[in-house]
Amino acid sequence: MPNGNNAPEPIRTLRDWLDHLARHDRLAVIRPNAALRFEIAAIAKRLDGQKATFFPNPGGHKIPVISGLVSNRQWIADAMGVEPSDVLAKFQDAALNPLPWQEVKDAPVQEVVEREVDLNAQLPIPTHNEFDNGAYITAGLMIARNPRTGVQNVSIHRCQISGPNRIGVLLLPRHTHMFYEMAEKNGEPLRVAIVIGVDPLTLLASQAIAPIDFDELTIAGALHGRPLRVVKCLTSDVCVPADAEIVVEGRLLPELREMEGPFGEFPQYYGEPAPRHVIEVDAITRRKDAMFHTINGGGLEHLLLGGIPREATLLGHLRRSFPNVLDVHLARGGVCRYHLYVQIKKRQEGEAKNIMMGAFAGHYDVKHVIVVDEDVNIHDPAEVEWAVATRFQADRDLVIIPESQGSKLDPSTRQGVGAKMGMDATKPLTAAEMVFKRIRVPGEESVDLAKAVDADKDWRSLMAQ
Repeated sequence: MPNGNNAPEPIRTLRDWLDHLARHDRLAVIRPNAALRFEIAAIAKRLDGQKATFFPNPGGHKIPVISGLVSNRQWIADAMGVEPSDVLAKFQDAALNPLPWQEVKDAPVQEVVEREVDLNAQLPIPTHNEFDNGAYITAGLMIARNPRTGVQNVSIHRCQISGPNRIGVLLLPRHTHMFYEMAEKNGEPLRVAIVIGVDPLTLLASQAIAPIDFDELTIAGALHGRPLRVVKCLTSDVCVPADAEIVVEGRLLPELREMEGPFGEFPQYYGEPAPRHVIEVDAITRRKDAMFHTINGGGLEHLLLGGIPREATLLGHLRRSFPNVLDVHLARGGVCRYHLYVQIKKRQEGEAKNIMMGAFAGHYDVKHVIVVDEDVNIHDPAEVEWAVATRFQADRDLVIIPESQGSKLDPSTRQGVGAKMGMDATKPLTAAEMVFKRIRVPGEESVDLAKAVDADKDWRSLMAQ
């Protein structure tokens, strides 16, 4: 619905989002009974970035599966109600101006309660990649409370179904892992909830790079333009989105590790098997007509969900020291994590190298940084490559930082220790004007091709006249 300024309203519910996708021919309804093992992932991957997918009766299950909900940057802008160029600013504003959530007593997500848990029987959980170690929950928002302060954290982790009521989970050294260590030190489990099936903006907010004791659900409220409705879990004090589809309530058990993996991850490789943390499930709550959201590991939905919040954070981080940074982009070729393009209005020589070091400090996942001038479109990889080809010289414009922290999921590192590389692909400020003058054909931008092209004629008939 438009607001008073005729600007589109943000999307606030998953069902509204599916309606929006369907209206714009961005939702494919698949024939019933697609197999949970590989077939759902195969179909969703073939349509990745083109259409989201809706699978009725997957593997004969009554709960449908949906995938690819935010697999296009334009779609994310549509969900926010802004232009693609305004997505980062909108996300930054929401992170700076969060809205506390509103707790309610009754919620759609608790219409059905199942305390006798059999995950594979009760939920349609797909197996995605060839060597994945079974079925995985891949789009679940894991919500946990700080045992000391009670403030929540929201994140997404890969969750392997290891038994009827058992989940193996990879916890990277971030906030949920810190909460777990606090609880484990006291010999206690950490209560968690895995929330499956939320609106696109709550999904995006879950990936914000926020400080500890900053509840990402408050960013979701700011993106919605009103407080997010939440409800308390039945087995803990964790609060979850009231309008979600499914919630898996459980406990991260102390002093216990079990084998998890391999699993197809965002770098397009498998995360290796290892002893991981274990969740014991106490209850499943859901809507009467629930849907199960799954994300293909390494697909565009996976990449963009991680990439856009990181871009917003890195842009704000760099601008605090370098106000002439105009834009940043985590390139798809760098799995929206490792390759950062930075567009600047250059002020002095050497500045690009400082900006590179600031970017490396902004997030340890950033591996390669390319800094370009304001005339280079950083959302076009060919433009960035052109700038490197014509404005970069390795003997003077290259920065290498060996033995630094990177992503543990990058198989070229040694358990996350590798090298950073920066490339200054900006023009020298003192260069003669015509040396770096880009060629341009006058009138190219204003040509009306519909009028210029004569589709009714062929060249041979014209030559015969």
